[in-house]
Amino acid sequence: MKFYDLLKEAFKSIISNKLRSGLTILGIVIGITAIIAMLSIGEGAKRQLAQSVENLGSNQLNVLPGFIQPGRGIVSAGRGTAQSLKMRDVDVIKKIEGVKAVSPEVSRRFQIVSSSGKNTNVLVIGVTPEYLLVRNSKVEKGYFFKENDLNRFAVLGPTVAEDLFGEEDPIGKTIRINKINFKVIGVLEAKGSVGFVNADEVVLVPLLVMQKILTGSEYLSLIAVQAESSELVDKVKDDITNALLKEHKVSSENQDFSVIAAQQFLNTFNSLINTMTIFLASIAAISLLVGGIGIMNMMLTSVTERIKEIGLRKAIGAKKKEILAQFLIESIVLTLIGGIIGIFLGSLLSIAVSKFANITSDVSLFSIILSITFSSLVGIIFGYLPAKRAAELNPIDALRYE
Repeated sequence: MKFYDLLKEAFKSIISNKLRSGLTILGIVIGITAIIAMLSIGEGAKRQLAQSVENLGSNQLNVLPGFIQPGRGIVSAGRGTAQSLKMRDVDVIKKIEGVKAVSPEVSRRFQIVSSSGKNTNVLVIGVTPEYLLVRNSKVEKGYFFKENDLNRFAVLGPTVAEDLFGEEDPIGKTIRINKINFKVIGVLEAKGSVGFVNADEVVLVPLLVMQKILTGSEYLSLIAVQAESSELVDKVKDDITNALLKEHKVSSENQDFSVIAAQQFLNTFNSLINTMTIFLASIAAISLLVGGIGIMNMMLTSVTERIKEIGLRKAIGAKKKEILAQFLIESIVLTLIGGIIGIFLGSLLSIAVSKFANITSDVSLFSIILSITFSSLVGIIFGYLPAKRAAELNPIDALRYE
């Protein structure tokens, strides 16, 4: 028999048992849907992280309190507390060759209330004017506060401005942060995620005001550093580490701070995302195993029901390999149909997650090819035994079968 005839026979057999065929491929559909969704969300997350690093710039470094060890996260060291960075550290970093700009930051979440009564809970960051340069941000409306400004001024991210004032111009209006009035003097240009923070959903206030009025603490949450070029990042990182070890009077074994390059965040989290994606996709693949077993059972039942047909085919000259190919193709077609439906549903699911859960997803060609390949292999592996059984039937015994 020609391949076209075998394919035609496979579809004829599947259509003649619609309900059984549909239930059989359900496991394949569920498995492929889950795999496509997991891979798409994982790929989207990696792209989002890459965009965040691009927004930060390849010459960006962050100095964090506490020591980060691979696999252990942030642990306190040195003085036994993760509050280890002060303004004197900023002065030390500014003197290092290759450093272009330094932005000390103190961040806390507060409930913000506008003069019209609207409110939102967002991240408030105490910064200096260097924040705009280091974070590659711009003021779209109004102006930014000055160095060592002690005025209760606030610059809003565009999303915060919309949440609090809607269509109104927020410039000159008053907001309350932790029951303290601040005058809005500017609105940032829309930018999106910058590292771990959405720059559109922040409120910026003068660093000294944040320390003295809102938090009452002299410790910094972060020191953002911009190197003069991406080629100098590694050298600047080592120089900052050595300078702060000396400033804090601690050894590298008792380090109470961490210097992390933006690219390191990307590599670390890409590795984590890959691990989680593979783990979740592996769990989803169990559905394919269940679906494969279902296909094997269906094909064995089909062989039993069609024993006389197989005997007749063999009696008129059908060869073993033709009978084997007939049932194997039928099994592969079943899994491919399930795979195609699964790819479609998985793509819809990833789009829905992206839209309603605000999680970036990206259905890649790799995930589609992987799903098609995997479903075909399931069809071959689980369809071979029933096909082999059909091919080895004795034509005389098959014709006598009742």
